[in-house]
Amino acid sequence: MMSKTWQKPLLAVLLALAIVFPMIAANDYYIYVMSLAYIMAIAAVGLNLILGYTGQLNLAHAGFMAIGAYTVGILTVDYGVPYWVAFVIAGLLSAVIGFFAGLLSLRLKGHFFSIFTLCVGFMIYLIIEKWDTLTHGTVGIIDIPAPTGIGPIRFDNTWSQYYLVLFFLVVSLWLMSRIVHSLLGRAFIAIRNGEDLAETLGINLMRTKVLAFVLSTFYAGMAGALYAGFVRFIGPAMALESHTFDMIAFILVGGIGTLFGPLLGAILLTWLTQSLQFLQDFRMIVFGPLLILLVMYFPQGLIGYWRERQARRAAASMQDRRLQRSVIGSQQEVGTNA
Repeated sequence: MMSKTWQKPLLAVLLALAIVFPMIAANDYYIYVMSLAYIMAIAAVGLNLILGYTGQLNLAHAGFMAIGAYTVGILTVDYGVPYWVAFVIAGLLSAVIGFFAGLLSLRLKGHFFSIFTLCVGFMIYLIIEKWDTLTHGTVGIIDIPAPTGIGPIRFDNTWSQYYLVLFFLVVSLWLMSRIVHSLLGRAFIAIRNGEDLAETLGINLMRTKVLAFVLSTFYAGMAGALYAGFVRFIGPAMALESHTFDMIAFILVGGIGTLFGPLLGAILLTWLTQSLQFLQDFRMIVFGPLLILLVMYFPQGLIGYWRERQARRAAASMQDRRLQRSVIGSQQEVGTNA
């Protein structure tokens, strides 16, 4: 495991690289792609809370991201609500709907829970597609306004929007770090490791799992709100389960149950997808086997594999030190007897 002495300097270097990225990017398209990767990473961080830390596979996550995006789109385009007001409402509405969905779905366990949430996600998709008077149906919502400026700061170009998304990504990771390293985070992990054991420890299973579900959907709603203001066009397809599976892939590749795994997976797979665009419909022929190989040889994800390797090295080093002390002790004992 990484020494805590090196954690903060390494994170500072990574943040510095993220800050200077627009300055070294070849063009604005690269900045645009990286911004999209950051937005998807925020959503994946939320999914990782319920999946990686609590052990519940929510297949409706993309649907809650769509709720956040459509909340911003409807309020700003149809009702003229300021973007930041709509942004806050989007996160809260996703969390409220997530609360009621969690109350119903979390009474089930295992694959029954996953199937139920798959149905919830499909219901969200159908509502968005069919409720023309509210959601604009299959046409979608276009000309969504970009985030309004805050004081002298304006978000009317790719650079400024990149830094806005980066700010929310950093805040999201910081908040998630505080959550998973708290007593509440330990309760989530205890439930993941065994619900019966967690219950014997006095953890209220239903309340804790619903809270994890609500926090997860809040992250999804915030990511959707950022997506709507960044892309400025949304359609019903963003609620499809295929986008949830994309986020699951981010988590699996980067490292399930790790803080930075979803971010690493989102960046790697987003850029891999973009680099294979020239293959058009055939890109999945390359992308699919690569993803399978990653899951086969790195089942804990890239960060999980690195942590496991560090742990093995630390264990081997400790065993060597014990062996050396044992040898020295034996030599001293022989010398004393002599």
